[in-house]
Amino acid sequence: MSAKPAIVTIDHFRMDFGNETIIKDLSFDIKRGETFGLLGANGSGKTTISRALLGIYQPTAGNLRIDGKEYTVDSGIKLGYLPEERGLYKKESVMTVMTYFGQLKGMTKYDAQKWSTSYLERVGLADKSKTRLDKLSGGQQQKIQLGVTIMNDPELLILDEPTKGFDPINRRLLMNIIEEHQQAGATVIFVTHQMEEVERLCDRIILLKNGEASAYGSIASVKKKFNGASLDDIFVTIYGDDTKESEE
Repeated sequence: MSAKPAIVTIDHFRMDFGNETIIKDLSFDIKRGETFGLLGANGSGKTTISRALLGIYQPTAGNLRIDGKEYTVDSGIKLGYLPEERGLYKKESVMTVMTYFGQLKGMTKYDAQKWSTSYLERVGLADKSKTRLDKLSGGQQQKIQLGVTIMNDPELLILDEPTKGFDPINRRLLMNIIEEHQQAGATVIFVTHQMEEVERLCDRIILLKNGEASAYGSIASVKKKFNGASLDDIFVTIYGDDTKESEE
């Protein structure tokens, strides 16, 4: 069986902010259809990679490609991005916001409303469709943000801490939703500190420290390199007590 082609390629990527180097000559790829864990402590470069991949940051050096080319909004690839810093129009109603983003993704107003209604029922927010976003709890807003991200079935999902702040019940619900997109063939880039989520979902991982890869490969191969240790223990081994890196 031939190897899956890469949907994301990052080649000799370097990122400087002023006199500080955040990413140091980093190269890796992400295969089409896999779930890839982008791991590391705060300040290790995870969010920087996502933003440079999407063209939000311009790299100091190197190339970042999605489906063989630099990403633009008209690249033709269906992409969903869930940033760690949530960004929705909080003065508008839930249904208005979701419908608006659905139409931006190419859905008709009817299809966007129909999809949103079904999703709100799925996540227990059917009674909030006419509620303003700023009247919802933080966790409820996160559910809406995830819904906006996965509308129109993206072929590439970039999820930055998608379950941050969730209780176990809601974390499991969102993990199930993410798994459904996996099984439908989506490629998922999963940025998280939750190693149990990585164990459950990811095919391969890269573990960053100070902008460099401290571990890269399948979960099984990374564990083998560290004598069968758990991902939690590997993280601790790599970072030791040095987990006080500043926020990116």
